[in-house]
Amino acid sequence: MEKLIILAFVGFCAQLVDGALGMAYGVTSTSLLLLSGISPAIASASVHMAEVVTTAASGVSHIKFGNVDRQVVKRLIIPGSIGAFLGATFLSNVPGEIIKPYIAIFLLSLGFFVIYKFLFKINKKQPTQLKTTANSKQLAPLGFIAGFMDSTGGGGWGPIATPVLLTSHKMDPRKVVGSVDTSEFAVALSASLGFLISLGWQEVAFEWVIALMIGGIFAAPIAAWLVKIIPSILLGTLVGGVIIITNVRTLLGVVIISKTLTLMIYVALFILWIAAISYAVHIVRKRKNET
Repeated sequence: MEKLIILAFVGFCAQLVDGALGMAYGVTSTSLLLLSGISPAIASASVHMAEVVTTAASGVSHIKFGNVDRQVVKRLIIPGSIGAFLGATFLSNVPGEIIKPYIAIFLLSLGFFVIYKFLFKINKKQPTQLKTTANSKQLAPLGFIAGFMDSTGGGGWGPIATPVLLTSHKMDPRKVVGSVDTSEFAVALSASLGFLISLGWQEVAFEWVIALMIGGIFAAPIAAWLVKIIPSILLGTLVGGVIIITNVRTLLGVVIISKTLTLMIYVALFILWIAAISYAVHIVRKRKNET
């Protein structure tokens, strides 16, 4: 019961982040699950099964409000699903203790990317001439890579696909987010099938999946409220720091170094995180003064 409560809290925090920022559900939840001692394969499988429900609801909402480029979704779904299935199969057949440090490195890099994205990229003006469709030759490898990394790392579809579409194809930002979120349903479903086939039904604790879903349901309205009162640039910086600290802890657990050096690493990261938060607050105040 204690673990189920923790998992519900993980799902709550992850949905809080994803609902407020539009990304990082998988990265946040997988990072917290790894920290609690769950193996990478089981953690990623649980997250993706929970995402089947959350992404379906998100996709329906985006379609309803006209935030989806159907051509982009069609071109992302097949390569993304194949990549996700192969990634799930790969992760399921690698011993957890061997793959865990590499997954932590991937998630750590995504943590830095989240901070960079929200500090320096978010809210920048887009070109006035926007393309309505994207090049299918570029979408296929993007979908495959993002799907594979999403399964092996427990997150990465949004953080990888969204910025590439924004920078490469100059699409309308709301259609980029809507198209990526909608196509993620197929990716999550394919990853879940891959994990079920590779791990077997008996290896998956479905009560964990349900706990993640329940936590996410309660977080959804709170996340919507947070979007109104907390600037996205500040939320992104806060979340990126949590992801970095969490995965650094996982990495330091498999590296033999002195306690003094470990403490110095934590202090350095904490100082950098405070500096990033301070800069984010400065940007928020500057924008308020300009308006």
